[in-house]
Amino acid sequence: MKSLSFSSVLLFIISSSIYAQGRFDDVEIKTTQLTDHTYMLEGAGGNIGVSVGDDGVFVIDDQFAPLSEKILRAIKELSDQPLKFLVNTHYHGDHSGGNENMAKAGATIIAHDNVKKRLEAKQRDGSYKPKEALPVITFNDKLNISINNESIAIFHVSNAHTDGDAILYFTESNVLHTGDTYFNGRYPYIDLNSGGSVNGYIEAAKRGLMVIDENTKIIPGHGKLSNQQEYKKFLKMLEELRDNIQKAIDDGKTEDEVKSDETLTKTYDDLGYGSGFINSERIRLTFYKSLKGNKS
Repeated sequence: MKSLSFSSVLLFIISSSIYAQGRFDDVEIKTTQLTDHTYMLEGAGGNIGVSVGDDGVFVIDDQFAPLSEKILRAIKELSDQPLKFLVNTHYHGDHSGGNENMAKAGATIIAHDNVKKRLEAKQRDGSYKPKEALPVITFNDKLNISINNESIAIFHVSNAHTDGDAILYFTESNVLHTGDTYFNGRYPYIDLNSGGSVNGYIEAAKRGLMVIDENTKIIPGHGKLSNQQEYKKFLKMLEELRDNIQKAIDDGKTEDEVKSDETLTKTYDDLGYGSGFINSERIRLTFYKSLKGNKS
């Protein structure tokens, strides 16, 4: 399938995902140049990272399958080189839904061991992912890839957003892609049922901050392009919410009491952190359950 022409790949994508196109018809892919050869792509779902050069195209995440045609067209505008590698920062569909299409376009898929396990397991609807949608290369702790005249460090952060999160750092471009271990300006989704945890999420943010400086350009999993200062504010928010809710737990507050206590998150509610996918009530509930060890 890797020998298919670009036009043939687009035709396959259109025919295989026509049932879902309506939902994504109005989505536009926005491209932001970060350095001479790295870019951030925004559409619907997780933010995408792209590196282009003589070695080929390196991509981080691929959003939903019906958007693959638009994403591939956006990439084609950046480079005529072949699509070489695709890294999934974790297994959620808004970051890995286009895997099959990207593989058919030529990409070798890379992800953490746990991402492959979750993608190859029976899905919620009882189906199984096709072989093409699964990672070909997996890693446990860390991985380095040299492409387009720089080394890209890929490292696993344990039990953060999920149990298979990867953060990627472009060592020459000074660009960091955090996957969903960072939601810029909003409360994060911590998937407790997929191995995520509050304390692991906080440690992931600390790990990301260790490798960057004030000039680093940060591609968050969701939200606008970011920087070190905003990333530090995000970590501070996480730690304050953890301390507030842990104190409430220590004081004997019940789940319902924490869930309804707006004072626990008011500082960041007022800054608009609860205006995204995760609202104020849900973040309090998530923190409570994680700190209590209850994943249900």
